[in-house]
Amino acid sequence: MKTQVGIIGAGPAGLVLAQLLAQQGVESVVLEDRSRTYVEARIRAGILEQSTVDVLTEAGVGDRVHREGLRHDGIHLQWPGHREHLDFSALCGRSVWAYGQTEVVKDLINARLATGHPLHFEVSDVALHDVETNRPRITYTDRDGVAQTLECLVIAGCDGSHGPSRDLIPSTVRHTWERTYPFAWLGILADVPPSTDELIYAWHPDGFALHSMRSPTVSRLYLQVRPDEDITSWSDDRIWSQLAHRLDLDGWQLHTGPILEKSVLPMRSFVNTPMRHGNLFLAGDAAHIVPPTGAKGLNLAVSDVALLARALADLVVKKDGARADAYSENALRRVWRATHFSWWMTSMLHTTGDDFDAQLQLSQLRYVATSRAAAASLAENYTGMPISDDGAGWSGSDPDHT
Repeated sequence: MKTQVGIIGAGPAGLVLAQLLAQQGVESVVLEDRSRTYVEARIRAGILEQSTVDVLTEAGVGDRVHREGLRHDGIHLQWPGHREHLDFSALCGRSVWAYGQTEVVKDLINARLATGHPLHFEVSDVALHDVETNRPRITYTDRDGVAQTLECLVIAGCDGSHGPSRDLIPSTVRHTWERTYPFAWLGILADVPPSTDELIYAWHPDGFALHSMRSPTVSRLYLQVRPDEDITSWSDDRIWSQLAHRLDLDGWQLHTGPILEKSVLPMRSFVNTPMRHGNLFLAGDAAHIVPPTGAKGLNLAVSDVALLARALADLVVKKDGARADAYSENALRRVWRATHFSWWMTSMLHTTGDDFDAQLQLSQLRYVATSRAAAASLAENYTGMPISDDGAGWSGSDPDHT
């Protein structure tokens, strides 16, 4: 088989890239080692930046986000006895949407299948070859057990942190940065209406807590725990009791109900450079991981491929490699900004057991809640940088940066 762009991975990065390329007349084949059922059921991110919604809309898959997603114009910051609202629309003219990654992926798969363009699930033994040449290849075994070879002009590695793409960058040019955090999140998905209109980020001496949501009837909540936490020791009653304790505020009540899913999520920051080697381009978790505190993982994947789609369209259609040559540098500007913001939010809100750290965190929270400049900085970062080819600038409410 032959195609212009071989895409490894049918998560948000690979599927958005395929959709954007198709709109520009670029052929692609998407390969995924998991089943469609598994991919559509993965519980991951749930907050979409303004720019992500703009990209999904541009890609023709934004209808359900606008129809069913919950638009949020701010968040609540909390510490014992205080809950302060940050109004994003007033601070930076932008918003975010609560809309689960599972729903984003379903929308993208349906759109891909409707075009008839190739999307192959349950492939195995995926290997990349000749990425430093003008004729890279992907070999794999299809779901029927038949060995296949896909000849490409370029390969997009959108295959996450455990896929084969990243390892193809030679150690002589590859550089990685990593930080592992001394805590994790115990996350639950609950069949209960949200107890609040917008997300609550709560600092508490017993550990961070987050109240989020997926729909008007389903809530997503988190507790700070140890990285080696034994989830079997957390009964439903214990989880709800700790959430009520850490989110406690006079006059407010936490709604409880059946817990549909629970898991422990370790937290780390990871950046791999460069994001291009020869005719192999990395995007999403294949190139970077952020702790979830800043709600940046899915959004970074979408911004990567928004830049990459333009670059690859120029490269394979117009034979113009300028954007492709600049892709890694431009994408990494946004990656490092989001990595810093995610680290900052994580450091401000998670307790370490050190009293001095606690006082610094409380001081920072009070400053953000009372300083318009500090609040605007958080709002700009949280709602997301514009996706621009030079990686520069904040858009605010500027309609030219979408």
